[in-house]
Amino acid sequence: MWGFITVINNTLLPHLRSVFELSYFQTTLIESTWFIGYLVASIPAAKLIEKIGYQRALVTGLAVMTLGSLMMVPAARLPSYEITLVALFTVACGIALLQVAANPYVAVIGPPESSESRLTLVQAFNTTGDVLAIVFGKYLILSRTTGGTTLEGTQLTYAERMADAQATQLPYLIVAGVLAVLAVMIARANLPALSDATLRHNAEERKKHSLWSHRNLVFGCGAIALCVYAEIGVSSLFINFASQPDVANITHEDAAFYLAFFWGGMMVGRFAGAFLMRGIAPEKVLAAFALGAALCALVAVFASGPVAMYALMAIGLFISIMFPTIFALSIRGLGPLTEEGSGLLIMAIAGGALVFIQGRVADSYGLNWGFLITAACCLYVLFFALWGSKPTNALPPEELQPAPE
Repeated sequence: MWGFITVINNTLLPHLRSVFELSYFQTTLIESTWFIGYLVASIPAAKLIEKIGYQRALVTGLAVMTLGSLMMVPAARLPSYEITLVALFTVACGIALLQVAANPYVAVIGPPESSESRLTLVQAFNTTGDVLAIVFGKYLILSRTTGGTTLEGTQLTYAERMADAQATQLPYLIVAGVLAVLAVMIARANLPALSDATLRHNAEERKKHSLWSHRNLVFGCGAIALCVYAEIGVSSLFINFASQPDVANITHEDAAFYLAFFWGGMMVGRFAGAFLMRGIAPEKVLAAFALGAALCALVAVFASGPVAMYALMAIGLFISIMFPTIFALSIRGLGPLTEEGSGLLIMAIAGGALVFIQGRVADSYGLNWGFLITAACCLYVLFFALWGSKPTNALPPEELQPAPE
């Protein structure tokens, strides 16, 4: 569900671009607002988890997401670009709380040596929600609008745009209902607690250590920021890119069908990556996937026709393991600093807010040239895998068993 609510933006953005007649820069600013929510909410989220625990933090995050989804209904009815931004920012704050709680929880709930594989596996299920979101958005948003069923560049009348704006009310009502049910389920679930050894050490103990002495965390923050940027830059602009006459020359609705394969590749890649990392060092798997993603991005830049679209689709397969693998490698050896380190890594997700740069490049030079930035981001991840992920000043591992009843 968390993957779903994030990726539905991929069909929402071309829809909003049509309704409000936005430039690519203005369209990508919507995604920037979304990721600013991560920047604003991550540190308060870590403090909240300290006070109320992981399970209650998950419930609170889902409740905030429900509120933001309900705000999308008046935003569509008015319609209002500003209320849309506030609603999406609210949802993003809820997801930031979930990320700060869920990722370290999954990483430390089992044996340390398999944390990368375990987190990648969980993220694979997250990606099933990504695929479902594209199908959901294709049929409940794009296929029900004039802008979604006509070719790129078609001029809509004011009445058509206002009618199209109403299309998001039903989808977000459904999303809000599911999130509310999920919040109740999580609240009633018997989730294992972490032992005292896995919780935050007292203030005096933490003063003995510095986050900045851990090279893997410092470079990991940059890797998280850039891999998220790469993922968002591709997925947010894919529909508009594929719809161009010199690429696939198809409608937004049809382009959403191919975007589902981008997220399908993410899902397959994560299941495959979780399996590969059982027998191959995660750093080596990450390096191979990062190189593959960079090459695909360069094909999308310099090729034309359907080949460029297929190359962009393939990036999903190679980007797939980046976030969970980088996250697990970055908190390796942090010991009592794991929670603070996790908070910094979730803040780094705000790197996706820089996607407006790609929108500016698209307006000035063309959509394809923006994917040079994607290639550069993937090359940084390659550097992290080969050198930056090596821990320095690693602290002793903690006992990672559930607390006794």
